[in-house]
Amino acid sequence: MYSKILLAVDLNDETGAAKLAQYGTGLARMCQAEVHVISVVPNMGFALVGSAFSGDFAGSVLEETRVALHKWVDTVLGMEAHLHIEQGTVYDKIIRTADAIKADAIVVGAHRPELRDYLVGPNAARVVRHANQSVLVVR
Repeated sequence: MYSKILLAVDLNDETGAAKLAQYGTGLARMCQAEVHVISVVPNMGFALVGSAFSGDFAGSVLEETRVALHKWVDTVLGMEAHLHIEQGTVYDKIIRTADAIKADAIVVGAHRPELRDYLVGPNAARVVRHANQSVLVVR
């Protein structure tokens, strides 16, 4: 069914990430699929905002994310995976990475809905609308 699956993980949401791991690994095992995991660090925004941080703040955030993602894969995911750490717009990086690795499916988590993003979070909703792949949204 699927030969390559991309799991889009929000490391700041431990409960959601654990649930995503459960569904993503289940799907990967069922399909005997290769697993890729992506975590996206949002841009700092305007240059004015970025200039408020000293040194190579963006580089240190990416390195911290890399370490945290490796730890998450080892402790929560429990299976071999290819890791992707990106910086930019979350939904855009998920879609571009899925296309670049030729993924057949994307597994993405949705935060609890608020009034402004009822049903699916804004990043998950954009991935669902614009991805070329099948998308499983985990609640």
